[in-house]
Amino acid sequence: MNIHRYQRQISLSEFGPRAQQKLAEASVLVVGVGGLGIPVLQYLNAMGVGTLGLVEQDVIELTNLQRQVLYEEGDVGKPKISVALERLKAQNSDTHFKSYDTFLTKDNALAIIADFDIVVDASDNFATRYLVNDACVILKKPFVYGALHGFEGQVSVFNYQGGPTYRCLFPKMPLPSEVPNCNENGVLGVLPGIVGNLQALEVIKVITGVGEVLSGKLLLFNGLNQSYQKIVFKLRPENLNFLQLQNSYGAEGCSLDGTIDVMQLQELLQSNKNLQLIDVRTKQEFNDHSLPKAKNIPLDELAQSLPQIDLTQPTYLICQSGKRSEIALKLLQDVYPKSRFYHILGGMNRFLATCS
Repeated sequence: MNIHRYQRQISLSEFGPRAQQKLAEASVLVVGVGGLGIPVLQYLNAMGVGTLGLVEQDVIELTNLQRQVLYEEGDVGKPKISVALERLKAQNSDTHFKSYDTFLTKDNALAIIADFDIVVDASDNFATRYLVNDACVILKKPFVYGALHGFEGQVSVFNYQGGPTYRCLFPKMPLPSEVPNCNENGVLGVLPGIVGNLQALEVIKVITGVGEVLSGKLLLFNGLNQSYQKIVFKLRPENLNFLQLQNSYGAEGCSLDGTIDVMQLQELLQSNKNLQLIDVRTKQEFNDHSLPKAKNIPLDELAQSLPQIDLTQPTYLICQSGKRSEIALKLLQDVYPKSRFYHILGGMNRFLATCS
């Protein structure tokens, strides 16, 4: 460990060389290398955390750049994990990195998380949050939570020294219909940096024992008036009794049966086959830009428009980012379980970034 490199934090009387050594010996897994994961990784890496794990299988899109500041315009279309690793290694060559080019799923979560001391949830969907929570309860690992919505952010630490879990605060996963779609659920570009740095600070406190950890407290940040609030919540002991993961976490990690990537869609579009491609975005979005062979049936009209779908051939579903097409896939699979439906992972955003 290069003591001189970390002198400014070692010189803090409340921190000192002992805390720095704890950082060097620690291992932290960050799930998601996007708006939240990037500031978490950059600061933990800069401050001397010995081992950092990255879980990500997404590619860089133009719409990421207003908040995911590790990436540049020339990176569009590249895998996030490879670009992030290159930049983080250049930032601190002493850090040991473990990369997982995958989404976190119930099939790999326990094996991946088991190798780390702390988990940071930097994902953007409820399915992954519940999966991370349950895996951490089973493995007795603390995890640092962050979430964003518009101009607001949330931070907490769950499963810390027998403290409350994510399910103590949010007992049940919301239904897809209760979650705002990708167009409604925007975020101001600077907000992930603020919330991600707060998450990084909690990780440092958990590792070193310096300060008071946000266990049993949910920190709420409002960027419009620079206000902070804390909500106190208690442990529900029954939430510590998980012995195995659930059979399903819905759309965990955006990995569903009936999912194809944009390269597969490109091949279908270039073929001479009659393709049933349904765009479930709004009429305005469809009119602004759409793919050849696509037919527009907005998601909120899909249930009333089922007779327009030819069930004798495969049906491919697309939206702007993949969220609404994922909901459409579930709806159609429930109504017609024997028919073939597929949604496009990453939607128009990824198609334009990768195939244009």
